[in-house]
Formats: sequence, C-alpha cells, structure tokens
Amino acid sequence: MRAAVTRGIGQAFEIADVTLSPPEGREVLVEVRASGLCHSDITVAQKGMGVPMPIVLGHEIAGVVKAVGPLVTRIKIGDHVVAAALQPCGQCPACLRGNLNACSNPGALDRDASASECRLHDDCGCLGQLQGLGGFAEQALIHENQLVSIDKAMPFPQASIIGCAVVTGCGAVFNAAKVAPGQSVVVFGCGGVGLNAIQAAKLAGATRIIGVDIQQAKLDLATKFGATDVIDSSAANPVDAVRAATGGAGVDHAFVMIGVPAVAESAMAVLGFGGTAYLIGGMSPGAELKLLPSPMDSALLPLQQGVRGLWLGSSNFYHDIPLYVDLYMRGMLNLDDLVSQTIKLEDINEAYETLEHGGVARSVITFPAAD
Repeated sequence: MRAAVTRGIGQAFEIADVTLSPPEGREVLVEVRASGLCHSDITVAQKGMGVPMPIVLGHEIAGVVKAVGPLVTRIKIGDHVVAAALQPCGQCPACLRGNLNACSNPGALDRDASASECRLHDDCGCLGQLQGLGGFAEQALIHENQLVSIDKAMPFPQASIIGCAVVTGCGAVFNAAKVAPGQSVVVFGCGGVGLNAIQAAKLAGATRIIGVDIQQAKLDLATKFGATDVIDSSAANPVDAVRAATGGAGVDHAFVMIGVPAVAESAMAVLGFGGTAYLIGGMSPGAELKLLPSPMDSALLPLQQGVRGLWLGSSNFYHDIPLYVDLYMRGMLNLDDLVSQTIKLEDINEAYETLEHGGVARSVITFPAAD
C-alpha cells in the first residue's frame, strides 16, 4: 500500500510503498477513506517534538474495518469508524470514570505484548505510527480502544475531522468550560479547532462570541460559524478590542488555540469577573508564560479568574464522537464548511503549504474504496 512517510525533521513527505502486518490481539485493520491534515502533524514533521523517525503521521482518520485481531470485541468487520487521537488504557481510575483524556497510562495498549515489534515497514526498515494511528496511508493498524463505530450515512471527509478538530474545539466549550446561555466567549485563532469552538459556543447559547485572528479569510469563516464580532489582531490591539466589544466587562471564557505565550497573556487580560482562559494550542518546549506580575497584586484573586490547560477537549470520545456525528446528521453542526478541499495523497506537501499560509480551514486526503 502507499503512505506518506516522514523520514526526518524538516523533510518533505515522501510517498512510498509500505507493508502493514495483519492484525493481532486487539488490533483493527482500517481501510482509510479520509484523513485530515492537522497542524500538529506538520509541527512534528518540521520540529520533531521528540517523536522518533521515520514515521507515518496523520491522526484524523475515518474508514472501514477490513479485518480484526482475535481478541477484538467492540469493533466489527464492515464498521465505519473514526479514530481518536488518544490511546486510553481502559484500566486506570480515570478511564474507568469515563475521563479518557486523563488516562494515566496513555499508549499502553498501542500494541499488544503478543504483537510483533514492527507492524509497519518499508524497504528501509520499520516505520512508526504517530499516536498509534498513521493515517497518511491507505490502511492503518489501530488498537480497538482508539476507534469508535459511527453511522454509515456519515460522509468520510467530515467524519475524519471529528476525531481531533471537532472533539477538541467543541469539547472545550461543552465539556470543560460548560458555556451557558447568555455568556460571552472569545476565541483566539480561527482555524479548524477555533471554528468548532465558535459554533459550539453558538449551540450552547452564548450571546457574545468574538473571533480573533490575523487572516481575513479565517475571520470571514468565524462569522459564518457564529461569531458575533471579529477582530483582526494584526490591525488592532486584541485586548482593547475585546474590552470594547464587551463594554469593558470582559468575557466569561477565553479559548486560546495558538501556542504563543503573548496570545495566552492577552486571553487572561480580557477576562471578566469569574472568567477562565483555556489553553489549547501547544507551546514550544521552553516557552515562558507570564500571567501574573505577582500572586497577590493582580486581579486574579479578587476577580476569581483562572487559567486551565486542556487536552482533546476533555472528551470521552466513546460518547462525544457519536454525539457530533448525530449533530451533523441533524444539521446542527457545520462540518461541510470545515472541509475546504479534498486532495489525493500525493498532494500532501502542497496542501500543507496552503495550510501554513492560512488558505484553508481543513484539507482532507480522500482514498477510493479498495476493490
């Protein structure tokens, strides 16, 4: 089969013929039908982030189950599935409570102990699978704990982005912030995750939804997804603009999709009484975040404000992925406008260049059904 292989840091994706082993234990062989291009994948490709290479990246996957290992119980051949960008162990206290995103042993079941060490390889040797997935390929071998069966009427391109962009953005609003009707929200960064936070805030009943970005195309999308106000932070001070939009009161919830300390600091500066800033975009190692001049002389304590880091929208994806599929099928969740373009596997390098320049919300690789 074909896959887009990342050979080393800073190298372009290479389309190569690779071999995937048959499923063992609780592994599931998925025929990939759609794979979204998330910014975190290109970050790994360009910066490494401590990930061993060579590797097949790609973690926004939707496809059809073609084979299962002998110990698989939850997933059946023929199921349409979405993969989650998380490998819960299913056994720790957090998993047993349904807090899969807080799993204390993530990745423990990436491969069963009985499985062969190298499950994906090419002529040059063994290839890794990012987060146990490796979706930039025609097939992927995935642990059943990481898969959710979905309605077969759900289109694959829209389904693929649910496992990361949707659960992260919508989950931040629904699960973590629990945005209530009448509250105010600001979203810093109106890419795929940010747009989902905006439309989730609209669904939750927020009456003031502010989108902040430096690219007009993304601000236009923010308005389409439900933003009541948009701010071009390349032309205006975002703190002053958000304060002005809220009559000086500040916001109840600030969602930070960009891993830049200055943006997080701006988010803290626009909070109103009891407001919370949610840090979602990953920051580079060594980044320093200054939120307070000192613990006691800031407004954080008397105004009862807070800052919280989030991972995958605090989601229980066994519950949340089917929920978002249902909301889409009922016309309540806009995923069609998130899929800016569908591409072939061999166009992945050009598509990521477009993403880097802010030209799209999401590009999705699509694969034809196997004969």
